[in-house]
Amino acid sequence: MGNIHAKVYRQLDGAELVAVADRDLERAEALAERHGCTATDKPESLLGAVDAVTISAPTAAHLELAELFITNGVPVLIEKPLAASAEQGRRIVELSQKHGVVVAVGHSERCNPVVQAMKRLNIEPMFIEANRVSPYPFRSMDIGVVLDVMIHDIDIILSLANSRPIKVEAVGVNAIAEHEDICNARLTFENGCIANVTASRLALKTERRVRVFSRQAYLSLDYFRKEGVVIKTDPNIDVVKWIRERQEKQDFDFSQVNWPELLHIEKLEITDAEPLKVEQESFLNAIRNGGRPEVTAEDGLAALECAEQILACVRAHKWK
Repeated sequence: MGNIHAKVYRQLDGAELVAVADRDLERAEALAERHGCTATDKPESLLGAVDAVTISAPTAAHLELAELFITNGVPVLIEKPLAASAEQGRRIVELSQKHGVVVAVGHSERCNPVVQAMKRLNIEPMFIEANRVSPYPFRSMDIGVVLDVMIHDIDIILSLANSRPIKVEAVGVNAIAEHEDICNARLTFENGCIANVTASRLALKTERRVRVFSRQAYLSLDYFRKEGVVIKTDPNIDVVKWIRERQEKQDFDFSQVNWPELLHIEKLEITDAEPLKVEQESFLNAIRNGGRPEVTAEDGLAALECAEQILACVRAHKWK
C-alpha cells in the first residue's frame, strides 16, 4: 500500500512527495527512486521536513509511528485498521485530541464512488447486507479476514446506520493460517437497524456487494463493478393501485406481467473517481481548511471496537 500511496501523492495538485521511510533502507531507496524523492530508514528524520505523513506499515507499528508524529504536531493518515487493538486505537484518538492534530484513517472503501453516491441519497437504513469475498490475497497474514477485509464494511455500515451497535453475533473459521479466513456477523443497532455482513478470503472469485433496505429506497450495489440500482418508494405507489385494479379482474393473468417494467428503477449516478485519491485529498483539505477527513480517528476506532466484538464472538463459538 505504501507504493500506491506514494504514487497517488505524486499526482495530487498542491502536494509534494518529499520522502519515503522504511525500516528496510534498500526497499525505501527503490521506492524513492521510482517516485523521485528521498529515502530513509529512520521515520524520526522526517520531523521538520514534512507537513503530513501517511502511515502504511504493519498494523503492530501504527501506534508507535502515530505517537511519534502526532506529538510533534504532524498530521497523519493511518492505513486501516487504525491500530492493532482498540486500546491502542483509543490512545491514538487521545493523542489527536490532546495535540489538536488531524488524524485520518485509510478506510478507502468509504471513498469508493458507489459509497459516495449512496451517501448523497441520505437514506435511513433498516437492514444492510454486505458480502466481500475474494481469493486469498497473500498479504496481511498477521491479521485475519475481519481486520483485513470485513473492517471496510464495518466502517461503511457504522456510517450508514449512524447508531451504536448494541448486539453482535458472529461465527468464523480459519482454514489456512491461525487467523479466521471467513466470517459472518450480525449487528443490531440502537435505532433498530440490522446488518448482516460476510467476509471471506477463501472464495474463487472476487465479489463486493451490498444491499440496503430503507423507508426511502431499496439499493443493490456492486463496489467492484462500481454500479448499482435504486428502487425508490414514492414513484412506486401507483404500482400498488395498478395491481389492485387487475386483482379485481378474475381472469387477469399475472404470470405474463414483466415485473421490472412496473417498478421505478434507477441506475445509481456514480462518478468515476479513484478512492485513494479522494481519501488523500480529503486528508489534505482537512489539514489546510481545519475540517474533518472522510474517515476520522474516532470513526476508525469505532470500526475497530466493533471488529473486536466480532472477533470475541468468533473465539467464543470455536468448533471443537
